[in-house]
This record gives sequence, C-alpha cells and structure tokens, in this order.
Amino acid sequence: SNHVTVHFYPHPSDLPPSNSTSQAMLEFRFQLIGLCFGFYASVLLFFHLLSSTLSHVYNTLQAKQKFYWNHLATRSVFGIQSLVAGLTALTWDSEFSRDIMRGQENWSWSMIFTTAGYFLFENVAFHTYNLVFRSFDLALAIHHLYALSVFFCLAFISDSGGHYVPVVALLLEMSTPFICISWMLQKVGWGKSQLWKANQWVMIHTFHIRMVVTYYIWWVCLSHWAAVNNNYPLTLRLIFYIGLTLLTVIINPFWTYKKTMQLFNSLAWNFDHKMEPFQHESGKIHIHISL
Repeated sequence: SNHVTVHFYPHPSDLPPSNSTSQAMLEFRFQLIGLCFGFYASVLLFFHLLSSTLSHVYNTLQAKQKFYWNHLATRSVFGIQSLVAGLTALTWDSEFSRDIMRGQENWSWSMIFTTAGYFLFENVAFHTYNLVFRSFDLALAIHHLYALSVFFCLAFISDSGGHYVPVVALLLEMSTPFICISWMLQKVGWGKSQLWKANQWVMIHTFHIRMVVTYYIWWVCLSHWAAVNNNYPLTLRLIFYIGLTLLTVIINPFWTYKKTMQLFNSLAWNFDHKMEPFQHESGKIHIHISL
C-alpha cells in the first residue's frame, strides 16, 4: 500500500548548511523564521478580531489591556505547542532518547525554526508594548532575550548539535495557558470564583514543574559535559548557561512566589489598582517583575 510522509520543513540533511557563505542559504533560514513570525502575528490579530466580535468585556477594556489580552492568548497557543513538543521529546523512543547530544528529527527542526520565529515575534510585541504604554518588565525581557538568542544560534550555527535539550526546555512554556486563563477570568469578573482558584492552583504547580525541568536540564548538561562541549559552539553554550543560571536562581523562584501570592491576595496583576506599589505616576516609567 502507498503511504505519504508529510514534512513541514525540509529534512535536516536538506537544510542549507549554516557555515555556508551563500546569501541564498541564509535567506532560506530567515524566510522560515519570518514565516513563523508572521503566523504568530496573525494569531494575535485573530484573537483581537474574535474577542472584539464575541466579548463585550473585551470591548470595554483600555487599549493596553486589549493588547495584553491578545498577547496572552497568543502565548497560550505557543505554550500548548511547546508542552506537546517537550513531552514528546521526553517520552517517545526516538533519535532523542538514543543520542540526546546529537539526535535530531524532522519535527524537531520544525520546532527550532518555529520557536525562533515565535520569540522574534514575542520580543517585537513585548518592546512595542513597552514603548507605547511606557512600561517595562525586566525579568520577562531577560527571559525572552536569552530564548531568542539560543534558538537563533540553534537555527544558524548549530547544525550538528542535538535537539533534545532545547525541545525539552520548551516545557518551561507550560504555564502560559493558565496565566492567560487567570487574567481573562479576572477581567470578566470571575476573579474570586472557584474556577479561578482551581486554575491558579494548577498554574502554581506548573511553576513548580518548571523548576524541576530546569534542574533536569542542568543534570543532563553536567552529566554529558564533554559531549555538550564537542557538539555545541561556544557562543551557544555561553548564552544558554547564563540564561539557565538566571532562570534557575532568580526568575523561576520569584515567579513561583509571585503566582502563589496572587492566589491568596486575588490580585488582578498588571492592571489592578490594588497593586499600588507597582503603579506608576502619570508620565513616569515603572519597572516591575511579573509574568
């Protein structure tokens, strides 16, 4: 019987080598990333059109709240995709499990370019929001900058390196759907409901799991130290280890604490007048750490 194999992206052997000097080779990879950037920009626009059509509450929000609403929904789409990819890498018997330092698959290349395009979109959207609404979230800026740098390095200068660790690291995005649900429930007036509390509990546990994932990544890298050095370029290793250290020591613990405090205080984070210490006076930029 006949069967058809569908690849969303070319097989790794068909990808133009990143060390090639051909401008066409580089343009090919940039086009793939640009395509993914456009997809997530379209998702944000879709949620705006959908929400403005179906939600009365959405139409009463301020402009910055509407942007944040759509931005959270877009993050959720990527979060679900990342959760599926990360669990697949952890549980399936594949090239990943047989050679975690060099193993690659067709779908993992797809995730590398998709993630690079997503974090390019995320950084553009994030800093556009900062400029327009005069706000800045330091921890999120650091997180997104390092994520963008790591996946661009994987897309352009690490053809031989395995995809197990970066794909498993996508599990760190598992909290985004629950963050989106929490914020939207508060906006529609369900911020004290049992549904909101249940979602908040699940969200807190996802942050605990995020911390376990970071410890696991450290264990994999340290137990394969020589293989990591042989298969990944120095630039990528430096960016990755600095980002992972900040995430492990500072960002993850603080975000976990913050989400736990939101459960007991029922704060509508980012836009609630109850959060006076984090508000800014008119015309002044405020800096806070949140997600």
